[in-house]
Amino acid sequence: MITQKKVPYKISKHLRNYLIEYEREKRMPIQYQDLLRHEGAIPLYDLDGTDTLWVTVLYSQNDMEHIYQSLKKLYAILKANGDMSVMKHLTIDRIDLCMYGNTRPFRIRIVNKLNDNFDYFYIKNADASRIYGLELEHVLSPNRMGYYVDGETLIEEHIMGIPGDRFIKYHLNDATLNKTRLAKEFIKFNERCFIRLLGDMHSSNYVIEMIPDFDEISYRIRAIDFDQQSYDGRKHIYMPQYFKQNNPILKLGLGHISAESERQYKREERALMAHRMRSYRYRIKELGDASVQDTLSSTEYERELANSLAEHYNYKPFLECRNMGELLRVSLRLLLNNS
Repeated sequence: MITQKKVPYKISKHLRNYLIEYEREKRMPIQYQDLLRHEGAIPLYDLDGTDTLWVTVLYSQNDMEHIYQSLKKLYAILKANGDMSVMKHLTIDRIDLCMYGNTRPFRIRIVNKLNDNFDYFYIKNADASRIYGLELEHVLSPNRMGYYVDGETLIEEHIMGIPGDRFIKYHLNDATLNKTRLAKEFIKFNERCFIRLLGDMHSSNYVIEMIPDFDEISYRIRAIDFDQQSYDGRKHIYMPQYFKQNNPILKLGLGHISAESERQYKREERALMAHRMRSYRYRIKELGDASVQDTLSSTEYERELANSLAEHYNYKPFLECRNMGELLRVSLRLLLNNS
């Protein structure tokens, strides 16, 4: 369990150059700091009447028109490469601020006036750890990530799915639940997180997609919080199986997945990740080149994790790593060598 708030890290020139090269850096019509000019806030409650720890912020009439128009332009950048002509029916419905997140994100709810369909996107303080996490998710997982950076401002697409804690509470006992498929996906998710060193995947930090197949339902678990990418020194922080909030899914798996099947699913996921690495080999190399020149954690955490990974894999090159970027590089290299 993580008890201390993570230290945010600035975007270095090495990471900035990578973002520019792969067109993740774009000029934005509004910055994170502009949204801090709100004049009031109202607590936001969910459908059960529980405080979400988000607040809906209010702006003066003088600021509102500029902010709302700029947010529509941001959404156009995310969804339509900046083409505002397809955005004329959209309106900003609500701006929420998270009071507990490391990056204190703003969540923008945008609505199509013609059919009341809505979507969300996020504006955050740019944290280097999170950006490395987003980029690794994009190249190493089955998921594509929509995000852009401008200076110290980060905008992200909304990741759709049922929050893990709500899925466990309301869907785990559904008669239609395919327990074997869900348990299989959790094993694969656990493997992805550990190999690419994404930490803190308790049930509030991922969502579960339910995907209808022609005769069944499949599941995909998607991380939504990347702040703990390559940061903590404890090995188990990178393994979702060790978070007590995930125990209901673990118990479900114990009754439906044999030890041999678990090994098979881990091998499958490693093979898929190795294939993606080969497909993105130049991009991953350049991302790695940036990360090994960056400070992403403390020396104490880096030494602790190096010792733990060396023992876990019985692989001494981890002990020669000087920082988190090098630990990640060795983890991925080991994946390639064994796949």
